Amino acid sequence: MSDVLIFTHIDYCPPGHLGQVLEQAGCSFRVLRADLGELDGIDLERPKAVAIMGGPMSVNDPLPWLQTEVAALQQLIRREIPLIGHCLGGQLLAKALGAEVTRMPYTESGWQTLSRQPGAANSPWLAHLPAEFPMFQWHGDSFAIPAGAQPLLSSPWCSNQAFAWGDKVLALQGHPEMTEALVREWLGDWHHLLDDSQASQQSRAQMLADLPAKVAELNRAAEGFYRHWLQLAGL
Repeated sequence: MSDVLIFTHIDYCPPGHLGQVLEQAGCSFRVLRADLGELDGIDLERPKAVAIMGGPMSVNDPLPWLQTEVAALQQLIRREIPLIGHCLGGQLLAKALGAEVTRMPYTESGWQTLSRQPGAANSPWLAHLPAEFPMFQWHGDSFAIPAGAQPLLSSPWCSNQAFAWGDKVLALQGHPEMTEALVREWLGDWHHLLDDSQASQQSRAQMLADLPAKVAELNRAAEGFYRHWLQLAGL
């Protein structure tokens, strides 16, 4: 069993930059496809850290494997294992902690500015970040803040962009894991799902403009999240 498990839900939402960070840190990790039943039989008493990636489904969809994953996350939460959720992964953490995940009246997509929530100034998850910074977004659902959690970030289109629960759980609504290749892949395969007449969505051209610089800034933000997550796990 690897020290780090990564739960994924579809082929085009891989670990991305997170995988690169783990490789550079010399951390062993295993990628599991929760939607293909690969959580079945996994010994959840062994991993030291778990990341949960994104996907196009809703946590409210009637899919048995989603129930299996939520139960797995609840077990990991009880074990106080460091957990970090990305988009759908953040929503799954919210559901595992008893919070609602609901459909927004629009889709938030593109490079959106996140702002630190009042009271989050001293959060160790945000220690490496300025008061405002951009993150790549693509979601139509949003999580509520679980009871006892600390709201961390908001955007103009989604008031709940991140929360911390206890000292070892971070749920993010956005996609800090994106690489240049992944952004281009999504915008090549799925641009027809976008509607830039909505103020909450950027056009494909806006998303691709100055992409190397945008991804480099995003990578720096992501690396701060991932470093803290690994430190909590003793890795």
